[in-house]
Amino acid sequence: MGDESRLRAVVELAQGMAAAHGLPEAARAAAVGARAALDGAFAAVSVWERERGRLRVLVNTGEPAEGEEEFPADETYPVRDFPEMTEAPHAEWARGGAGARVESAAGSGGGRRAAALRRRGRGSCVVAPIVLHGRAWGELYVERAADAAVFGRADAEFASVLAAVIAAGVVQYERLAEARRLAFTDPLTGLANRRAVDIRLEEALEEHHVNGVPVTLVVCDINGLKRVNDTYGHAAGDRLLERFGAVLSVCGAEVPGALAARLGGDEFCLLAVGAGAGEVERAAREICRRALGLGLGEGVACGVASTGEAIGAPRSARRLFRLADAAQYRAKAAGSAAPVVAGRGGPNDEVVALADAPEEEGRGRRRFRGRAAAHAPRPGDDG
Repeated sequence: MGDESRLRAVVELAQGMAAAHGLPEAARAAAVGARAALDGAFAAVSVWERERGRLRVLVNTGEPAEGEEEFPADETYPVRDFPEMTEAPHAEWARGGAGARVESAAGSGGGRRAAALRRRGRGSCVVAPIVLHGRAWGELYVERAADAAVFGRADAEFASVLAAVIAAGVVQYERLAEARRLAFTDPLTGLANRRAVDIRLEEALEEHHVNGVPVTLVVCDINGLKRVNDTYGHAAGDRLLERFGAVLSVCGAEVPGALAARLGGDEFCLLAVGAGAGEVERAAREICRRALGLGLGEGVACGVASTGEAIGAPRSARRLFRLADAAQYRAKAAGSAAPVVAGRGGPNDEVVALADAPEEEGRGRRRFRGRAAAHAPRPGDDG
C-alpha cells in the first residue's frame, strides 16, 4: 500500500470512529479500518481493565477463529501475558510514542503470540499499544494469513500511527460520552435529570399508544428539607438529597427498566415502562418506608400515576406528570406515609379532577391542599 493509500486509510479510520455511537461501535470502526490499512485478515481492539488486571476484547473483525464473536461478552486475557503493555517504556508513552511489535508464526522461541498464530493458522501479527494520557489504554492487534507477506518494520511503524489515531478517537468519544452523561445526569445524586425523564417519558407514551405498554410515573417530594437546611446547613440538606437518591436508586432497581431521577430541588421521580402498576406501587411504598429511616428530614410524599389506573387516556407526558404531581400533593397535604395513586377515588377522583382542571399556576394546588388539610385527622382525633 502506497503513502497516498495509507493516508486515505488513516482518514477513513478517523471518520469511521467519529461517526460511531458508543465505544463498541467506535472500536469496530477502528479495527475494520486498521485491518484494511494493513492488509490484514483479522483485527481486534482490546482495552486494559486495570482493576481486573486483564485485557478485554471489545471487538473482533475479519476472519475470526472458531468460537470468536464480533462483540464478545467477556473475552479477556491476563495482562501479564502481554509484555508490550506491562513492560513498555512509559517515559516514551508520556512523550506520545508507542512502538508496535511484529511477531510471526515461524518465530523462534515459545512466545505466546507465535504459538497463538500457529494455533490459528495465521502467518504474522502486529500489535500496537493504544496510549491515552501517557498510559496504556489498550491495544490494536492485526493478523495476516499464513500465505501473506509477513509484517515488517514499515508495517509496525504504520500500526503505531493507526494506534495513535485510534487513541485520539477514543479521547473524543470519552469527551462526548462525558458531555452526554453530564447533560442527562443530576450532578449531586448521580441520578438521571429532568431532561432524561422528559425524553424517556415521551418515548414510553409512544410505546403505550402503539403497543399498550404500561407506563407508571412516581413523583416524590422530600418532607422537611427546608427545615434541615435552616437548622443544620445546606451541606446537611445535600446529604439528605444524596441519601434519598440512593434509596430511590435501590428501590427502583427492583422494577426492571425503571429510571430513577431527580427533577430538581427536593423533587424526585421513578419512571417505569412495561412493569405493572402494582409492582411499581410496591416499590413506591418501600421508598416511603426507607425514607422515614434516613434520620434527616421527615420522610417523603409520593404520588403515582399509571396508565393501568382509571385516569383516562394519557394524552401527553405533561398530563401524566400533572397526575403524579397532584397525587404527590395529596399525599403531602394528608401527611400520608404511603403513596397516593391517581384514579383510585372512583368517577369523581379528586386527584384526576385537580390534574385536569384549567391551569392557574399554583392556585389549584393550594386549593386542593387546603381541602385535603381540612379533612385530614387532627392530633388526638380517633382514626
